Amino acid sequence: MVQVVDKRNRVVQRRFILAGLSATFLLIIISILIVFYPFASSVKENYFKGENPVIYKGKQAGNAVIEGNSVYVPLNFMTKLDETIFFDNKSNSLIITTSDKVVQMPTDSLTYFVNQNPVQLQVPPLKAKDGSLYVALDPILSFYPIQYEIIEGTNAVWINRDGEQLQSGKITPKDINKEKLRLRKSPSLQSSYTAQLKNNETIFIEGEKEDYYFIRRKDGVAGYMEKELIQHGDSTKISIKHAQNSITLPKIKGPIHLTWEAVYTKNPDPGTLPEMPGVNVVSPTWFHLSSSDGNVKNMGSPEYVQWAKQRGYQIWGLFSNSFDPVMTHEAFKDYETRQKIIRQLLHYSEMFHLDGINLDIENVNKEDGPLVTQFVREATPYFHQAGLIVSMDITFMSSSGNWSAFYEREKLAEVVDYLIVMAYDEHWGTSQVAGSVSSLPWVEENLAELLKVVPNERLILGVPLFARLWKEQQAQDGSMQVTSEAMAMEKAKKWLSDNKIKPVYDTESGQNYAELFVENENVTYKIWLEDELSLQKRAELAQVYELAGIATWSRYFADQSAWVALQVPDGSTVTKK
Repeated sequence: MVQVVDKRNRVVQRRFILAGLSATFLLIIISILIVFYPFASSVKENYFKGENPVIYKGKQAGNAVIEGNSVYVPLNFMTKLDETIFFDNKSNSLIITTSDKVVQMPTDSLTYFVNQNPVQLQVPPLKAKDGSLYVALDPILSFYPIQYEIIEGTNAVWINRDGEQLQSGKITPKDINKEKLRLRKSPSLQSSYTAQLKNNETIFIEGEKEDYYFIRRKDGVAGYMEKELIQHGDSTKISIKHAQNSITLPKIKGPIHLTWEAVYTKNPDPGTLPEMPGVNVVSPTWFHLSSSDGNVKNMGSPEYVQWAKQRGYQIWGLFSNSFDPVMTHEAFKDYETRQKIIRQLLHYSEMFHLDGINLDIENVNKEDGPLVTQFVREATPYFHQAGLIVSMDITFMSSSGNWSAFYEREKLAEVVDYLIVMAYDEHWGTSQVAGSVSSLPWVEENLAELLKVVPNERLILGVPLFARLWKEQQAQDGSMQVTSEAMAMEKAKKWLSDNKIKPVYDTESGQNYAELFVENENVTYKIWLEDELSLQKRAELAQVYELAGIATWSRYFADQSAWVALQVPDGSTVTKK
């Protein structure tokens, strides 16, 4: 009897073991299927958030307000589109700049202004709603290169910009399950989906990731779908052209050769001014920002204008910010103050029959760089309308705080006619190390970097006509005291003559160099010369890189040999090293 019971127990145990093994095997198979053949998600999510979604560059960019036939989009969306769309807080206005227009759209007003001329509307172009500002699309279509449509079914506002490509496509007619015809939120079948598509449905292809395309339905809903299910169709390029006012600017024969006339307290007597062969533009430093409310000091001279015109020179009046960062911030931060400065410069340009304006904005806080760019964007259309060539002075790219970092060189190059790079002060007046004002290798190295962001045909090379005589003297504590004195070309030559010194060529700087040790003073004098040799090399650099020309600082420092040295003979060939 005992043996029978034991046998039955063993049979029951074997059955449990077999059942356990089977269950384990089944779990392994299911796990493998899940890993290698994942089940498609059946969770559906809404693609858009809120009413009247704005679609731009494949994403929802907020929500529009639609009132009757007017479509308003959020102001913060428009200002992020492009920096040529700028909001001015003080006047509560939207400012749009183009190559020939400055548009001001005040909030909740039925009037906006194009180059200060009023335009009447039936609806305000900028309005406040629920604590936020919205911009009407229709009024800005005349100035800004976008188009839009309201998509039936979803009321989405689809915005496209000039130059964008629209790639159409179609769902390929295959007998597949509906899970694969769903738009996924991410490139995976396990992702939730936003819409169910049909065979032969037309879509737009906007991007790709891994084995998926990011596509958009005609109702604006978008998501990912496997590439193998999509067939490419036609590609269309958005083209939006606006009529522009014709602009006639003064012509310059040959490369530009500008020289600055430094005017500090009074203008030079025209009767004492020398002949300057090769020069075709003079830029007197006549106009200066004098107060934070936008007043401009005028030092123009009718006598100087008469002298320049008689000699066939163009006159580009220089306007500076007086190199005052605080005053610059206060004057440039508001639209009305910027416009006040522009109006004064336009008045002076007419008064003195100017051919151009040279903007010399220096010593500006880095965070105010966009304000400087905005001032230039707003000023240039007016200057062009008045027939003025617009140039702006910049430095080489460096980390030199207020003297370099604030310049938005690439953006400025798109606005003005010429940028003039002040290619000097490698070693500035208060430098604690003696060195060249502008060694040739330093210029060429920095010029190559600058040309990565500024087109060569818009760049003018600034050339120094002065040198610095450095004085190195050892103090009683053993430290070296270094001071310097700026010297005009003629004065530097006299110093060499008086001390009976013959300069030698310095390969490191590419310039002639002289040194004098005065034993009884325990002083060493050093000078890297700006002479015929260095000036000719600088002129050749401008030709090698096919720049628009050269500009010299300043006429006062030059002797007659400078003008000859700065001319590269016609027909000469200069090649890059």
